[in-house]
Amino acid sequence: MTVMEAGITPAGEGVDGVVWSILGQTYKPKQESDSCFTFETLFPHGTFVPPHIHAAQDEFIYMLDGTFDLILDGQKAQAVTGDLIHMPMGIPHGIFNNSGKDVKALFWVSPARSLRQLFEKIHNVADPAEVVRLAAEYEVEFLPPP
Repeated sequence: MTVMEAGITPAGEGVDGVVWSILGQTYKPKQESDSCFTFETLFPHGTFVPPHIHAAQDEFIYMLDGTFDLILDGQKAQAVTGDLIHMPMGIPHGIFNNSGKDVKALFWVSPARSLRQLFEKIHNVADPAEVVRLAAEYEVEFLPPP
């Protein structure tokens, strides 16, 4: 069992200096316990996470800087700096940076489950098909293109 410890993860850093590169995006873990996993992201313009489902996790995104285009349960949406995006477990969602600038956001999932292990596994994997295959082993189901 992983319990949350009191402390501070400094700005711009991941826990224990960890930084993952995932298909052109940067992910830094900020906090982890059984109940929640939090990570800061940097999405350069043109990067995205295609529609997918977390069957056993609620997911949230707090927009630190920039604009995301989204697909939330089949509907188009847009989130800007200061917005909170909530994606209940089992609801398909996709995240796209079409803004022309980098987007910084704080993501978290509850419960944590195995998302950190997925990020460790797909760090520096260049083949999107392999990322999709591995994700399925860690409770993230990518949906086929429409």
